[in-house]
Amino acid sequence: MTASMERFRPIMMTTMAALLGALPIALGYGADGASRRPLGLVVIGGLVVSQLITLYVTPAIYLYLEEFQEKVLDRYAFFRASRPHLSIPGNASAVEQGIGD
Repeated sequence: MTASMERFRPIMMTTMAALLGALPIALGYGADGASRRPLGLVVIGGLVVSQLITLYVTPAIYLYLEEFQEKVLDRYAFFRASRPHLSIPGNASAVEQGIGD
């Protein structure tokens, strides 16, 4: 989720630059602009849809897959993710203290 927040501004800047570049085509300015208007509308529509997918759908899918991994796949050793255990200073676990050996 933090990657989404870090990449938000560059993604928006790139999309806005492309959108503003296609705006004259979509509005039909220039010689024979009416024939190029559908192309501009398709480009702008594609940019809007891809922006929604990039900013909302993709992070949501990653969150659901992470939850699925934690609840289902981590039960089996073959699928278990190898995540390093973070130790909190002053809060040692029972194994680290030698309790239960």
